[in-house]
Amino acid sequence: MGGAIAYPAGGYRYLKGMFQYSAGVAAEPGFEIERARFLRPVSLDEGFRAIAAHLAGIGRPLVAFCACELRSPAPFTEEGFRAFNRLYVATLERWGIFRDEANPVARSNVCPEIDPPATPSFYAFAYTVPARAGARESFQIAGSGEAPEGKGDYRDHIIRRGDTSPAGLREKARWVLGEMERRMQGLGVGWADVTATQLYTVHDVFPILADEIVRRGATAGGLTWHFARPPVVDIDYEMDVRGLTREIVP
Repeated sequence: MGGAIAYPAGGYRYLKGMFQYSAGVAAEPGFEIERARFLRPVSLDEGFRAIAAHLAGIGRPLVAFCACELRSPAPFTEEGFRAFNRLYVATLERWGIFRDEANPVARSNVCPEIDPPATPSFYAFAYTVPARAGARESFQIAGSGEAPEGKGDYRDHIIRRGDTSPAGLREKARWVLGEMERRMQGLGVGWADVTATQLYTVHDVFPILADEIVRRGATAGGLTWHFARPPVVDIDYEMDVRGLTREIVP
């Protein structure tokens, strides 16, 4: 994955990921990351407008936008996912964030199984602000499902594709938890620094919860389970984590 890349204009550093998102972000010295969640998901266009207005209202530039969490109506085909991602990054390009296929903004994008939004929508977003006295390291790791990225497609590389038995979910979870750890290590943090862990699946994870998730140290701040599917067809298990000191619902 390589080391973190500084993004001074935004006040953070990031781990290189795919063109549609980075693998994770952490605040640079003098800054901290703050997260804002919409009370209800809002459409992509409305969300971008609200994010721009929020940043302007607190005196922060658009390039301070560093992470987001999306909600989509249903899992995409691989072709559909690529098309959606190009639509999404077009706004980041206009904002001066996405350049030359490099995208510093971390992201999760999942599909609620019950009462999904009608169109791809924003659920939450994060941005940098000047650090308060004594602020600790803050970071947000992008969501990952049980398929390595950068392989050309997801389908042919999904861990235990189609196997949602306890054994299949166990192997999927181990891979995803390992990916969370790899990303955190790249930013110089670990489970001890995590304040929130989010899990996205519609399958029963209780048989593996204690041994694979809790004992690993991944739930010191509890576990938020969203009854949702990852964004690409045939992926069954996704997680993201963050370590923040301030979160708001504006």
